[in-house]
Amino acid sequence: MIDKLESIVDRFRNLEEQLADPSVISNMDRFKKVNKEYKDLKEVVDVFLEYKKVVEHIQSARELLQEKDAELKQMAQAEMDELNPRKEELEEKLKFLLIPKDPDDSKDVLFEIRSGTGGDEASLFAGDLYRMYSKYFEKQGWKTEVLEINEGTVGGYNKLILEVSGNQVYGKLKFESGAHRVQRVPKTESQGRVHTSAVTVVVMPKLEMEDVNIVKSDLRVETFRSSGAGGQHVNKTESGVRFIHIPTGVVAESTDGRSQIQNRETAMQRLYRKIYEMQKSQHESTVAANRKSLVGSGDRSEKIRTYNYPQNRVTDHRINLTLHNLDQIIDGDLDLVIESLQVAENAEKLKASETEEV
Repeated sequence: MIDKLESIVDRFRNLEEQLADPSVISNMDRFKKVNKEYKDLKEVVDVFLEYKKVVEHIQSARELLQEKDAELKQMAQAEMDELNPRKEELEEKLKFLLIPKDPDDSKDVLFEIRSGTGGDEASLFAGDLYRMYSKYFEKQGWKTEVLEINEGTVGGYNKLILEVSGNQVYGKLKFESGAHRVQRVPKTESQGRVHTSAVTVVVMPKLEMEDVNIVKSDLRVETFRSSGAGGQHVNKTESGVRFIHIPTGVVAESTDGRSQIQNRETAMQRLYRKIYEMQKSQHESTVAANRKSLVGSGDRSEKIRTYNYPQNRVTDHRINLTLHNLDQIIDGDLDLVIESLQVAENAEKLKASETEEV
């Protein structure tokens, strides 16, 4: 673990130097990429540096224990008693920080709420969930945009699709995909009987332009003489540039610029855009295909979470978490639920990584 942490510190120092490099600062895309990686590594580096200091102090205290002076030995033992628990605490924290991150966690999302079984009551509960999530998004400082909306016949919604953007959006919302079951007495129920309905939620990471990764060895480059205006320049030089992306067959070219350098840059940007659009289309097809696997049929029995109004109870069935503060949760206080799911995921990842090491 120490060797891995030392290499992370080396990378962090390298990124620090890059952030002070004028050529990086002047290139906004590159600067944002370097700065993001720098911020991602900062916490683990800070914890590791503190860990190293604690280890050094423990070693110094251990050496003092060899002294004959009783007062020095007593001071050294007191320092050891204080530092050893801190060392163990930092070791555990480092283990969790080294758990492989989901590369999608930092992405914005497409967030869908759809009424399932339960008729009008399901649509009304979809509206309640929309208000719950909207309040949570607002507390997180995230931005939302409604992309599609289909209102229910007596209120609420049959379907809502939102775009949610901000910091670590998918990392916090990915656990919400699935069937959400509600148990309560509907407003239309005259006998006071508790009904059970379901709403499905789908959370998918949004594909970004920066996700496009083009390997140089996958490209074939052709140059050719531009046609059109340009006089003798056009006839004498092959300023037109064409890129062929071999794995996908996507072709992009440019003859707009006067020089081959300008056209290479323009053609590459067009290639990125074309491959991005193609990947985006594939991504959307995957989203459609994955909807059913993520949420099942929307049936009441296929639930990830139950909201029981008579008992003011919320139960997340995946981690056996039960809370008796439904009124607060439905008001957007989802922190404890989501944090508990994150802890459970990290514990599973840590267990898996320890098994691999053995």
